[in-house]
Amino acid sequence: MLTLIKNANLYTPKPLGTRDILIANSKIAAIEADLTLNGLPNLKVIDAKNRIVTPGLVDGHVHLIGGGGEGGFASRTPEANLSDLVKGGVTTVVGLLGTDCLTRHVGSLFAKTKALNVEGITAFMLTGGYPVPSPVATVGIREDIVFMDPVIGLKIAINDHRSSHPSVHELARVSSEARTAGLTADKAGCIVVHMGGGKKNFDLLNAVLEETDIPIRQFIPTHVNRHTALYEQALEWTKKGGFIDLTAGINPERGARGSKKVSEAIAECYRDEYDMSRICISSDANGSVPVFDENGVLSGIGVAGFDPLMQEFRDMVQREKLSLEDALVPLTSSPAQSLGLSKKKGSLDVGKDADLLFLDQELMLSTVIAQGETLMDDGEVKAWGTFEKH
Repeated sequence: MLTLIKNANLYTPKPLGTRDILIANSKIAAIEADLTLNGLPNLKVIDAKNRIVTPGLVDGHVHLIGGGGEGGFASRTPEANLSDLVKGGVTTVVGLLGTDCLTRHVGSLFAKTKALNVEGITAFMLTGGYPVPSPVATVGIREDIVFMDPVIGLKIAINDHRSSHPSVHELARVSSEARTAGLTADKAGCIVVHMGGGKKNFDLLNAVLEETDIPIRQFIPTHVNRHTALYEQALEWTKKGGFIDLTAGINPERGARGSKKVSEAIAECYRDEYDMSRICISSDANGSVPVFDENGVLSGIGVAGFDPLMQEFRDMVQREKLSLEDALVPLTSSPAQSLGLSKKKGSLDVGKDADLLFLDQELMLSTVIAQGETLMDDGEVKAWGTFEKH
């Protein structure tokens, strides 16, 4: 199938001005100032006049089969629906497990990941979870990454009262397994490290760097904006060449006391000339949002959504006065690079997957195209999960 998008105000995320985009099946076939095609059967033409066209968002941290459980079985959060991803502008997603690795399983996450790929977006996943030894679907971390196509790396948790408090040796060992498997399977073999709110911050990760030869780029510490001390050490981590991941839903305006609002953090990073290719934003959607009192007792719980991604994007542009290009980078090209997906994802270039968002002049999302298929048009969702009611 051929689709021609005319008159797009295109950001790849670099601004290209008015361009036409030709999509052949699921790929971008051409980007030109004025494309004219004649005599082609079944050519679909979309006029994007007065629309800003950008890459689809790459969300590297989503609890696709739900999370939670800190408040008992009734507090287990629900699975992510395809329509929620679409309405959030997410065209590439990476699923993972959370606190609950007993009633949630890597095998179930694998099934959900495969289902989302059938339903219309691109989905990957991480093996592992909070505990050490890491939960797996096959016989080990290496086997999951090498032999299961959607598995691109490992999830682990540190510096958190809910984690297994791995030693330097244990963290180094599982990280080495993920890296080796990634090399074998030509995948990122990344280690997404849940950073809790404990006192030691980056101490364990820095110790692994000092005592081993595992490259810093193998790790993606996430939730690093949860408090000031952690955030400041995260910035130092990027100076050493590492990636970091900020969570859009961790926001003082949403009740996360002591946290750093993502849009403000990104604006400061640009002003201070940090390497923005190393700084990513994710949603943590469908994970639980537990609230603990000063004694560590659970006092409340909620569910994270996808909407903070687009809201922080708008805040970066409208409140912090960043350019569209600068605001898009940590939501598109940077996460694609950190996750080893940049050959196909994260930017709009000839040969890459046709994942596009149409925005109006107020930066509100109107249309979502994933792998060449229109999943939302003029604000109306066109693609739903198999069992979604709509």
